Amino acid sequence: RIKGAETEDSSRTLSKLEALECHFTWVKETTRSQLLHIRVQLEDIGTDEGNFWLGSIYNLWGFVLYELGSSKEAHQYFRKATETLQRLRKEDEGPWLMVNYGNLAWLHHHLGEETKSQDYLSKVEALKSKFPSPSQDELHPEIYAEKAWTLMKFGKKKQAMQPDMVQWQSSRVIALASAAKHCDTGLSDDLMQEIRTAREQDPENLYVAAVELKERGKKGESVKNEAESLGQKILLQPVSSYSGLKPLLMLHRQLGSLDDAIVLTEEALERHPDERYLKRCAALCYKWKVLMFKADRADYCTIERAIKLHEEVIDLYQDTSFVKRVDLAYVQAKSSHGREIAYQMFQDLLARRDLDSEDKQLLYYNYARYLHFHRQDSNESIRYHMKSAEIQERSLYGKLSIKVLQKICDRGRIRMCPEIRKFLENLPEDDSE
Repeated sequence: RIKGAETEDSSRTLSKLEALECHFTWVKETTRSQLLHIRVQLEDIGTDEGNFWLGSIYNLWGFVLYELGSSKEAHQYFRKATETLQRLRKEDEGPWLMVNYGNLAWLHHHLGEETKSQDYLSKVEALKSKFPSPSQDELHPEIYAEKAWTLMKFGKKKQAMQPDMVQWQSSRVIALASAAKHCDTGLSDDLMQEIRTAREQDPENLYVAAVELKERGKKGESVKNEAESLGQKILLQPVSSYSGLKPLLMLHRQLGSLDDAIVLTEEALERHPDERYLKRCAALCYKWKVLMFKADRADYCTIERAIKLHEEVIDLYQDTSFVKRVDLAYVQAKSSHGREIAYQMFQDLLARRDLDSEDKQLLYYNYARYLHFHRQDSNESIRYHMKSAEIQERSLYGKLSIKVLQKICDRGRIRMCPEIRKFLENLPEDDSE
């Protein structure tokens, strides 16, 4: 009978935990690669005290660390979240602690510390009584906001969010604009309106300012002077991936002013020489500069700086350096003394057995381009575009490979055209849509 009662209690506790609104119930499936990338993103956002998201950053960070197998560190970050939320909100309790206490209840449950887990479940119940949601069918606005912010980090973009919370609206705009960064046609009218509204309501947010400027530039407006002014403002901010630097660099690329982008990142590095995020931004600018030349016309100093920065960035982001390794191989191919190094780097990358479908498509697409432009091996290049295209969970790079193959067929100049045409006709539907 006692054993039966214990089982009943355990089942009741689990039901209560499952009913919580927190990271452990929101995010059901993760991959190690996804978790490592999110951890890097959180590290690069920085921990400046003025950051409205800091409590939520620590909450998500704790969850990611738990999923990666570091329970002790996870507990430290959940406690940091508690302290940070209380300090930033200037109150000891409020609805913004519900998610954090939910995470702590789950963590202690997973660690077998049921008394502590029950304590946090009781704290959540007390907060729900003191700060009820607007109606039974709705979450509290604070929970809506953090849930949306978290799920957007895991790639789920269309989440409900409370419109009267300015900072959360800004974060939504940032996430949606980031997701659409490879879109050739620019952002939708609805999203552009959201960006304009966020810009008006959150004028101090330089990331939103940079995104708005980039989109205006894409539509043909003259924004060069505003871009220069914004760059100087960003230099005065604490280093963070939320500073607005990256969308501003993309704007400079769009405007054909890559030299201005390079000057800006070098100036930022002079001020903060050890900041890995700035090195990553600088490496990106130098890669753009080197790859904009079809022939080997980038000067020696530019190529050498690009190589050095990529090597440093790979070392600083070891768990998530795959894309930078592909970039480095391509940059090496542009160097007169790096052609064989590039070939060997690509062979090493192709030999890896730990790549997910997205990484494979990126690698095959870039290797296909390398074979075509740097080794003049068109047939093998086509084979790798086919390998990229046939992966069913199609990413941007799989789609680009299909476009390349379609163009080759349209031109009709090579013997492989019938084979390519047949291959394209037999391609399965895209599972990513």
